[in-house]
Amino acid sequence: MTTSTKGNASQRKEVSPAVLVLEDGRVFRGRAYGAVGETFGEAVFSTGMTGYQETLTDPSYARQIVVATAPQIGNTGWNDEDDESHRIWVSGYVVRDPARVPSNWRAKRSLDDELVAQGVVGISGIDTRALTRHLRERGSMRAGVFSGEAIAPESELVARVQAQPHMKGASLYEEVATKETYVVPAIGEKKFTVAAIDLGIKGMTPHRMAERGIEVHVLPATASFEDVYAVNPDGVFFSNGPGDPASADGPVALMTAVLERRTPLFGICFGNQILGRALGFGTYKLKYGHRGINQPVQDRTTGKVEVTAHNHGFAVDAPLDKVSETRFGRVEVSHVCLNDNVVEGLQLLDQPAFSVQYHPEAAAGPHDAAYLFDRFTSLMNTVLLEGQRA
Repeated sequence: MTTSTKGNASQRKEVSPAVLVLEDGRVFRGRAYGAVGETFGEAVFSTGMTGYQETLTDPSYARQIVVATAPQIGNTGWNDEDDESHRIWVSGYVVRDPARVPSNWRAKRSLDDELVAQGVVGISGIDTRALTRHLRERGSMRAGVFSGEAIAPESELVARVQAQPHMKGASLYEEVATKETYVVPAIGEKKFTVAAIDLGIKGMTPHRMAERGIEVHVLPATASFEDVYAVNPDGVFFSNGPGDPASADGPVALMTAVLERRTPLFGICFGNQILGRALGFGTYKLKYGHRGINQPVQDRTTGKVEVTAHNHGFAVDAPLDKVSETRFGRVEVSHVCLNDNVVEGLQLLDQPAFSVQYHPEAAAGPHDAAYLFDRFTSLMNTVLLEGQRA
């Protein structure tokens, strides 16, 4: 199911007005940016000042209209190296001041041209600061962007936005995941094999593991327990992804089986929420979420504060002030966001499994949390050595 109607790439948008309509009736008027047409999704804001190409191609942003808080977007154009997946996943893009001419030695075309080529409807020239403040106060909400012939009376546009499905309860991970298994070979000497469950995986994630000598078998979101262990993994990874984790019963059942097998396990973002559910914790929707590349998180196991990349609208409901007892032993909250005390990581104390809510692969930066891939490698190495001694 899709909530986005792709725009007409053949239309030129310089002369076309555009309208952003929120479900609460707030309207912003500007100019079309990207394709001309209409699109629907959840309006969210991202605070990153760089990395828009990685953001737009992150599958976790499926069915979301992303508002860039950085005032000028598109300066470095679009290249053929930085995509996190095979396409743009955002439903729409909202910017204040798009660059007229891209300037970067790697740029192959402008951001505007790429949005047009992929049929992504956007809007420019609006007060994105006012829009961001509105979303912070009222919360992320359904929205629509309309340009060209799609523009209609405001009351009609508001009604069309209000008819769209909510993000809460949405099951989207199967829509963005690979349909076929593929392998990312280890760089240099192969040390480990990891089965990675694709719930919306970013391309940089298996690359970060490959850099550490890990051969990564990326499996579809519908992979079975037998599929996972057919690759004889030293570890299992659950990726980021879009939608409501409360709808992901299949991945939760698979992770539960992996925990019962006591295979080293690492989860990122959606994978953190899946681990939370497998351990018996609930999840909930954040008012406006965390999105951007400048979020402060404390690693409570070391006391270190990291600047981290985020993209999540849901979180795990686990106690911060105590170690929890679960069917898989003791669990503690290992990382916490210093802005609002949201759970940003879980660690099992009695078996080899941990997760984080943010993105340590962070292709556009920051790289403060890259050590987590080393932690996963150390976990697999420890279990392997214990098995050899046994």
